[in-house]
Amino acid sequence: MIQNMTENQITLYIIKTLKENKKKDFDVILDELQPYDIAQLYENLPEKHQPRFLLFLSVDRLADLLEELNKEKQLEVLNKIGKERTGKVLDEMDNDDLALLLDELSPEKIASLLSGMKKSESQIVQDIMNYPPETAGRIMTNRFVWIRDYYSVKAAVEKLKIFAEYAETINYLYVIDQHRKLVGVVSYRDLLIAEPHEKISDVMYERVIAATVTTDQEEVARMVERYDFLAIPVVNEENVLMGIATVDDLIDVVIQEANEDIEKLSASGKSIDFDTKAFVAAYRRLPWLILLLFIGILSGGIISGYEQTLEQVVALTFFMPMISGMTGNTGTQSLAVVVRGLISNDINKKVVTKLILREFFVGLLIGLTCGILISLIAYFWQGNAVLGLVVGVSLFLTLIIGTLAGAVIPLILYRLNIDPAIASGPLITTLNDIFSLITYFGIATMFISYLT
Repeated sequence: MIQNMTENQITLYIIKTLKENKKKDFDVILDELQPYDIAQLYENLPEKHQPRFLLFLSVDRLADLLEELNKEKQLEVLNKIGKERTGKVLDEMDNDDLALLLDELSPEKIASLLSGMKKSESQIVQDIMNYPPETAGRIMTNRFVWIRDYYSVKAAVEKLKIFAEYAETINYLYVIDQHRKLVGVVSYRDLLIAEPHEKISDVMYERVIAATVTTDQEEVARMVERYDFLAIPVVNEENVLMGIATVDDLIDVVIQEANEDIEKLSASGKSIDFDTKAFVAAYRRLPWLILLLFIGILSGGIISGYEQTLEQVVALTFFMPMISGMTGNTGTQSLAVVVRGLISNDINKKVVTKLILREFFVGLLIGLTCGILISLIAYFWQGNAVLGLVVGVSLFLTLIIGTLAGAVIPLILYRLNIDPAIASGPLITTLNDIFSLITYFGIATMFISYLT
């Protein structure tokens, strides 16, 4: 029905069904939409139609809708649907998504929301919230299918059919022993090609790749990427199966971690998005910028120290912005490459040595090319070969220094167990300004007698 309809046409049709109280037509449309599309539809509706839209949704669809909204919108929806429906909807939500919703809410608000849920479901969510933030324990779900190794393939398929609707994913069945310890895994594909009478112990993989409940969520995402899993089991210290982390949640982790790194690289502090208020955004950026302001004053002090050199050769000032800017740019480029590499590679002495040598040669080639180019420009512009040599050599050296600084600083921080992304772009740029000015004016002072 909606195959050829645009988003606006769907929205208008939904509004029409709401106005005319045609719930059957409403359900027909929603049957063809994904949860994400339903969430977008809800957010695009005029506010006056949103309460009736929520009233028309089943408990299952409300749960799906909540999982696609941000926290602010989630709480807004829960306030609109009333306490009785809230409890039922929270029971249907995935445990990990619910734990994320409750995170950072006041204890009173958490208790209020959990009180309307089934006791067993609320206890599971509370157990998840007891794990440290940003660990596998916080993003796992207990909605998966497990079996015992003495099951036949036929019995395993029957159990899979029974729990398929309950489970978040049915791509894998996890095999446990009598103590709930993880001993194997069987994929849905393995079950399809196996004979019905075969035992699970004969078709399962015994070497199971698993994360522990305290494994950092970024490392879990790396494991899933490395092995091309759709889900990964999560165990405790005794290898007891506690839950699974699914690929959809881990994609969210990757996006979240990438956003955090971008924020740090740009020295914008904590998360700042389109909806962040101006005062909050300024408050989060100011600490870094004030620090860089004082470091920047040092650059002014360096220029002041070479005042006599500048007075004798005013043409030197023409090239100051270019040299400091180019040095900061190449440092930021190198920083971005290194931080991305630290996320996706296993770091050891060999890798670090290769990386530093690579960046040195990159700086050498960039510096040589740009140095020769600016030397020629300075010579033809100012008619002074020595000035061209000073500017060219300075740019050559500062580009090498800047490239190495952008590579070495995050590696040092990584070695000190500090998040490398803290070596933000503005910090590298400011430090490279200082390096470039000292180099530029130092060389100019050495050749001052040839420049005047």
